[in-house]
Amino acid sequence: MKLLSLLLLLAASFNVCAQKYVLKSPDQKLRVEVHVGDSIRYSVFFKEQELIRPSVVSMVLDNLTLGDQATVKKAKNRNYKSVIHPPYGKSAELIAHYNELQISFTKSYSLVFRAYNEGVAYRFVTDFKDSVKVKNEIASFKINGSPGAFYPETGTYTSWEVPYVEYKSVSDIKAGQRAITPALFAYGSTGIKLMIAEADLFAYPGMYLRKEAEAFSGDWAAYPAKTEMGSWGNFVSVVKERKDFIAKTAGKRDYPWRVIIATDNDADLLTNELIYKLSGPSAVKDQSWIKPGKATWEWWHDAMLPGADIPSGMKNRNTVLYKYYIDFAARHKLEYIMIDAGWSNVYDLKKPNPDVDIQEVIGYGARKKVAVFLWCVATSLLTDLDQNLDYLKGLGAAGIKVDFFDRDDQEAIEWMERIAKVAAEKRLMVNFHGCAKPAGLQRRYPNVVNYEAVRGAECSKWDYTANPRHHLLIPFIRMAAGPMDYTPGSMRNRQKETFKPVDPGLPFTQGTRCHELAMYVLYDQPFAMLCDSPTEYEKYQDIMKYLSAVPVSFDETRVLSARLGEYALVAKRKQKEWFIGAMADWAQRDLKVDFSFLPDGVTLTAEVYRDGKDADKNAEQYEHTTLNVNNRSVMDLHLAPGGGAVIYLHP
Repeated sequence: MKLLSLLLLLAASFNVCAQKYVLKSPDQKLRVEVHVGDSIRYSVFFKEQELIRPSVVSMVLDNLTLGDQATVKKAKNRNYKSVIHPPYGKSAELIAHYNELQISFTKSYSLVFRAYNEGVAYRFVTDFKDSVKVKNEIASFKINGSPGAFYPETGTYTSWEVPYVEYKSVSDIKAGQRAITPALFAYGSTGIKLMIAEADLFAYPGMYLRKEAEAFSGDWAAYPAKTEMGSWGNFVSVVKERKDFIAKTAGKRDYPWRVIIATDNDADLLTNELIYKLSGPSAVKDQSWIKPGKATWEWWHDAMLPGADIPSGMKNRNTVLYKYYIDFAARHKLEYIMIDAGWSNVYDLKKPNPDVDIQEVIGYGARKKVAVFLWCVATSLLTDLDQNLDYLKGLGAAGIKVDFFDRDDQEAIEWMERIAKVAAEKRLMVNFHGCAKPAGLQRRYPNVVNYEAVRGAECSKWDYTANPRHHLLIPFIRMAAGPMDYTPGSMRNRQKETFKPVDPGLPFTQGTRCHELAMYVLYDQPFAMLCDSPTEYEKYQDIMKYLSAVPVSFDETRVLSARLGEYALVAKRKQKEWFIGAMADWAQRDLKVDFSFLPDGVTLTAEVYRDGKDADKNAEQYEHTTLNVNNRSVMDLHLAPGGGAVIYLHP
């Protein structure tokens, strides 16, 4: 009896001391509850269903633990709504509408929560005079129930080109198993999807998830103590020892947002821009020189040009070969050529390959109105960033592809920001490869026009992981973080039974030709590759008409129908033209295109590229037809296994 009385007294004492705050999204569907007592805990509800059970928020500094025995100084709410005009993307404008709760504590720090209709987020804000060491951050996500998981597993802190491991229940994930973010959890009974990610990542390591006994926890690579060159070609900075902290950073700063996205409509995931909205505004005032576009590219198909009247292949990468690619780009109104590894010494960019007169190539491209991106290794570029970028700019390059970071500890994240910043000062665009996933840098520095950080078409050279199921996961999950350089455009298409990896040589891909073409509509890729051989594209002038026309940036996006991992049907508008893309997993699909989104009184020509009748056997087979449509038209599309379709609508 005395024990019961004591427990009741303790509970009553906690209730008196604990403070509760409630924050709702503008549409009232999402709710965050924050409890401040001996610790800070938050929970998240979507349509009254608890998705995140009370979970601890904390940050352990070298001399203070934020969130421990916290004393509230004040709490304030605000409602905010604005219009964002991205320089490029899937929409000409974005609405940033949220409710915010800022809880200020007595020891010069705050915790900020935001609730958007698309999701919720929180971050620490500190106001210390001196720099601090972050020993650890406690970001706990106690996921309620037993949803399934799409978990991009990794055993290291060095790779983001991983497949999704699918679990029927989170309980099946082994304790200690780490995954990159974003990671997605799916409630089968309600259709709710829950995604965990981060945004506005600067001067801090990237967040992973780690499965614990009762929750998923944030996990970060500790700060490097000792590094040496190794891994690929001995040009990757490899961490051999780490410090006992994850970051050393300014005492006065905003920390990255911890992001929770929730929806019961899969289609919403394809247009979710929450990570972009949460990230800081552009630091680049004049953006007129930043020009997204499509590029021809030699690496994926080993620079092989079957039927061309010049020697080709990787051993023949020379001035004449690259002029051939430029001529192809010019004929088909491609803005760029991407010149990959081999044009210069890997360790010294200022030592060009004697077989490639790179200034002549770039000058030739300029005369043909085809600009050039040049590949380089991150560590080589960083040996003298200013001089190396001046050299590349002096050659006339429009942009750089920076590869093999293979890290996202604080030091590597700062490398990426520094490259983006200095490249912007010199008016150079950047395509990051071998890098961490996007987490807001591309908003602050829109000259960063693409990221890899996806299991892309290159894997078709080595294994079976880049398949139609995977193709219908990445736009729903990985693409929420930002654009992705999947490098589509394969013209050697195969069904599951006939596919095999090929390397070296001319690779195949899984899925139909129209499935591949639809990636140019469905995937966000402001710098988009045409990965295959120019001589292969030239055989199909109708396909080149579409690939020449399809933009990489749009004014409006409408998801007509979609289901995670199974199919997607998306329409995007650029000025008065529309582009519709459909993709299916390994199951054949019948989709209906309702053109009611078109304006009244307008008739457009529809060029339809769809799977051929025997595409279930011959994945390269397609049909191209032309007809007129208006907003009363409806079209049935049959997609073969691994199939697809594109519709190009123009006046």
